[in-house]
Amino acid sequence: MVNSVIGIEGLHVVRGGRPVLDGLDLVIGPGVTGLLGPSGCGKSTLLRSIVGVQKTAAGTVTVLGAEAGSPAVRDRVGYQTQSSSVYDDLTVTENLRFFSRVLGRSAGAVGEAVEEAVDAVDLGSHRDSVVSRLSGGQQSRVGLAVALLGKPDLLVLDEPTVGLDPVLRRDLWALFHRIADAGTAVLVSSHVMDEAERCDELLLMREGRILAQGTPAAVKERAGAADIESAFLTLVESGSGDAA
Repeated sequence: MVNSVIGIEGLHVVRGGRPVLDGLDLVIGPGVTGLLGPSGCGKSTLLRSIVGVQKTAAGTVTVLGAEAGSPAVRDRVGYQTQSSSVYDDLTVTENLRFFSRVLGRSAGAVGEAVEEAVDAVDLGSHRDSVVSRLSGGQQSRVGLAVALLGKPDLLVLDEPTVGLDPVLRRDLWALFHRIADAGTAVLVSSHVMDEAERCDELLLMREGRILAQGTPAAVKERAGAADIESAFLTLVESGSGDAA
């Protein structure tokens, strides 16, 4: 049995009068888990449900042993949305100091929290740079640093590597694994299939359904495919349902 970080049973979400997630059952454990699927398949809706900011029609979502979004778990989950969550006209340090106070840290604790977050995402040489003048990859790191301020036990990242070149994407995935190695479970969504091999655990999603779950090697073996993109197509064409 998976050491559960996230448990989902019968999750049903309706948006715009149509079901986006329909009876989804899922267990997610520690490490780096990749949620991969095409744009519009329900990835962001699932992530929002996990962090407790999505209205659901039915089902339960348990995170770190408590109801998603409940006070008991709210401060233990870091969340980075697709859209920028930081202020472009402030420096890296100014953003982190602001969000530290929003999180309720005392004035005396802000400095240490900021330094730890800057070091975690390797932005020490850019701490005094205005965010708008940073590269895309560096801006993603600032958003990640904000999500890490509370020292979360679960980090949820919604397509953090979108639009970045292969080198920047590689560096961010290496960072995700360092964070996971330090004890934080990381859930990352992406529509780029070649990022699948960077995950410890993989979830393939299409039209609100999980087509497969497992290590990248196990998913490829199940589909009899040499790569994840081919495995995804095979699973779609065969009509396979949720993986055990």
